[in-house]
Amino acid sequence: FTTADLVAAGTLPADLCALLEAVVAARLGLLVSGGTGSGKTTLLGALLGTVDPAQRLVLIEDVPELVVAHPHVVRLRTRAANIEGAGEVGLRDLVRQALRMRPDRLVVGEFRGPEAVDLLVALNTGHEGGAATVHANSIRDVPSRLAALAILGGLPGAAVGALACGALQVLAHLRRTDGGRAVCEVGLVQVASGGDPVVRPVWRAGTGYADGIAELRALIGARGVAPP
Repeated sequence: FTTADLVAAGTLPADLCALLEAVVAARLGLLVSGGTGSGKTTLLGALLGTVDPAQRLVLIEDVPELVVAHPHVVRLRTRAANIEGAGEVGLRDLVRQALRMRPDRLVVGEFRGPEAVDLLVALNTGHEGGAATVHANSIRDVPSRLAALAILGGLPGAAVGALACGALQVLAHLRRTDGGRAVCEVGLVQVASGGDPVVRPVWRAGTGYADGIAELRALIGARGVAPP
């Protein structure tokens, strides 16, 4: 699927599509969330297809689900241990391996465990424009989900907010509807006064743009991309 296909299917309106394409072009970190079967990988794959063809994308997955129409994609897959319990290659191993491949974009198909910490750290140390998906039933559940995964990776809970905000600035949440699948909210990942990650609304289905849109447009413009 392309982003144009998703607009035609009603997954997201054309103006929001242009905004998310600008987020990708500006190399802001993008996290796509949603429940099972909500279309997370479809949306992320379509947006990654808009990346500059000269850039190198390294995709890390348990199961190859991301379909990306891009000429320069390197795929890394996890591997289960053999019958003797040896040879396992996990997502954490692959994130570290990917960093040695000098990727322009580092993408994890789905955050499920402690590998979240490795990606967040990598995206805070010069690897801009990364992306991932995460299972969450609402956009408000995402900060606590990130915190839980980070703690699994040995990161103190108090450090999650700053790390997440520096790595994945934009969050797009999908849900299943009677008509199919649709983006229902977009937000900015920020840090609350207590250090916890929070989501500032940018756009909601049914009500349109929220106060966070001005800040997101400023972030896009600061990266040399004209915001829509």
